[in-house]
Amino acid sequence: MKELRIAKSAGFCFGVSRSVELAEKLLQDGPCASFGMLIHNDDEIRRLSENGLRTVDRAEDVLPGERVLIRAHGVPPEIMNALEERGALVQDATCPKVLHIHRIVERASREGRFVIVIGMKQHPEVDAIRARCSDYIVLEAPGETEAWTENHPELWNQPITVVVQTTQTKNNFDNCLKAIKKRCTNAEINDTICFATSTRQEEAAALSRVCDAMVVIGGRHSANSVHLAEICLQNCKNVQFVERPEDLDFSRLKNSPVVGLTAGASTPAWIIKEVTDKMSDEIKIEEIQEETAAPEVNAPVVETVEEVVEEAAEVPAVEAAAAEVSDKEPSFDEMLEETLKNIYNGERVSGTVVSITGTEVSVDLGAKYSGFIPTSEFTDAGVKVEDVVKVGDPIEAIVVRVNDVEGTAMLSKRRLDAAKAWIDVEEAVDSNAILEGVVTEENKGGVVVNVNGIRVFVPASQTDLPRDAELAQLLRKNVRLRITEVNRARKRVVGSIRRVAQAERRERVESLWNEMEVGKKYHGVVKSLTSYGAFVDIGGVDGMVHVSELSWGRIHQPSEIVSVGDELDVYVIQFDREKRKISLGYKDPEANPWTMFMNRYSVGDTASVKIVKLMSFGAFAELLPGVDGLIHISQIADHRIEKPDDVLRVGDVVDARITAIDEEKHKISLSIRALLNEAKAAQMAAEPEASEEAEEDTADALVYEVSSEGEASGDAEAFEVPEEDA
Repeated sequence: MKELRIAKSAGFCFGVSRSVELAEKLLQDGPCASFGMLIHNDDEIRRLSENGLRTVDRAEDVLPGERVLIRAHGVPPEIMNALEERGALVQDATCPKVLHIHRIVERASREGRFVIVIGMKQHPEVDAIRARCSDYIVLEAPGETEAWTENHPELWNQPITVVVQTTQTKNNFDNCLKAIKKRCTNAEINDTICFATSTRQEEAAALSRVCDAMVVIGGRHSANSVHLAEICLQNCKNVQFVERPEDLDFSRLKNSPVVGLTAGASTPAWIIKEVTDKMSDEIKIEEIQEETAAPEVNAPVVETVEEVVEEAAEVPAVEAAAAEVSDKEPSFDEMLEETLKNIYNGERVSGTVVSITGTEVSVDLGAKYSGFIPTSEFTDAGVKVEDVVKVGDPIEAIVVRVNDVEGTAMLSKRRLDAAKAWIDVEEAVDSNAILEGVVTEENKGGVVVNVNGIRVFVPASQTDLPRDAELAQLLRKNVRLRITEVNRARKRVVGSIRRVAQAERRERVESLWNEMEVGKKYHGVVKSLTSYGAFVDIGGVDGMVHVSELSWGRIHQPSEIVSVGDELDVYVIQFDREKRKISLGYKDPEANPWTMFMNRYSVGDTASVKIVKLMSFGAFAELLPGVDGLIHISQIADHRIEKPDDVLRVGDVVDARITAIDEEKHKISLSIRALLNEAKAAQMAAEPEASEEAEEDTADALVYEVSSEGEASGDAEAFEVPEEDA
């Protein structure tokens, strides 16, 4: 053997790598359990077992309170429920690609669709998928699929959903689809083969075509590893499937000039390295294609948001390292090499928008590939693509799929944005930062908020709405929230609108108290009513408007003027910062009736007044709305009367003379008798013979004054007037 060629994608995929990393992290705090074999590799399982990881196959075998890791294949819902009932502390490491299939079949079952699963019947991934289906069938091969569809004509026109095990071969899936499409006219096809799996299989096929021998490293129970060996056998007759270095048959490699090597998704890097080291020791290798470090550092295809997040998180470090490189201008050879370099699925790239069509945005990557992004990534919100991106704009994206034959690369800006959004969401938990989003749906027990593409669940208790309020009123509204929980493994993010609202209310309240002063005006809302006044919210603080401050006129209940929910312009009369009490005024000072009265009337003026109340000592009359005067009983008539209602009735409008004004106490004395006496005097002047009699009658025509104690002074009898009626 002179040359060894190693597939770039050999080794752990993201899902398996993530499972192993979670296991190692859990083991740092002591022994834990894995439900089912964590990965299909005996050597890696043995290594983890030595560190404290035990494998259980039944929920009954889990100890109460034990930490349990769910493997990348996932488990049926009933297993998860059983573990939780036993009090297990579950860490879910189900591969996001598998979770995507779960959502597809769950939705299909809710819609009453029949589900076809293309995959291995006894595989744990398939077990977890079919456990989420109502009506389904698992089919393994094209022949079986064709026979089944022929024998079930009742399903030919029925709605069917098709999914495929993530580690299936593309060829097997395509051949099964031919049989399904031949008969089933209403089938919804979902190509759920993991892109990392597809890439690994494509590399294995390409490598096996140009190599004299192939070595496939993987566990005997690993479906994707077995599929790799099957693919290689289609192009190369000399294929060895090994689990570890001891399994190698070097006699089959010595006469093979070029040997290819690939490994399944469950093969750890250290086993790949041991195999390559063993091959180097036994056989002289003159050249190793690809980087010799490849067995130690895997380059799996990035196909999930989580992996993109990890890649994005490493960017600052990469940029910092690049900054240390010499500032000298690159040579022509270096620039040429840059344009010819390969790009790979999951790689973060940047370029310039060169054209925009109805279906795609073309991006110049400065390399041998021409990148394109589907316009649907820019128009989901109903906007035009031209309003979002323009020719000449710089743009960053994630490589989704590379076509080396055509020299094109399908890119996704949405995935990169989602990756950045996940970083923001995770950092927001520690920093307690406030994020903004739009409420997109009402869910059981709460609402869902879209925060830059991330679904954040907000429980009803954290929406800041009253307990019995309709959650639907939040739909399509922009909200501010804090992230309280992030579980990337289960794609679960929980937030709280209430925490932000409470904090903002506290800030507004403190600001309001710090800036409060007598006379300052506020716009508030009536929160409640009592018999003595109305409580008004002026921005997080409630103040009281006393009933006497609601109107210049006479009222009995606050409800005569305001209702709960009314918006009012009020002003501060007085406040106590320590006791947190505020007295507010609502009456317009410029509309003060007493001021209006003083501007219009003086002592000696005659006014038309309305009788509003009769008392034993006299009558109260309204001069202006909110301004009353007292007509003492001695001033009602020009002769002695027993009680006011002998002459007056409530509602009567009469003329009266203003005889006295107490500006300090806002009291007015009125007299009807003074006007009557003037009339008599005028009559006497016209009739002199009646002067003597008139003089006798006017002997009592003195102006009687009412003291602050309510007593009338003069020659007439004194009347005790209650203070509250004076």
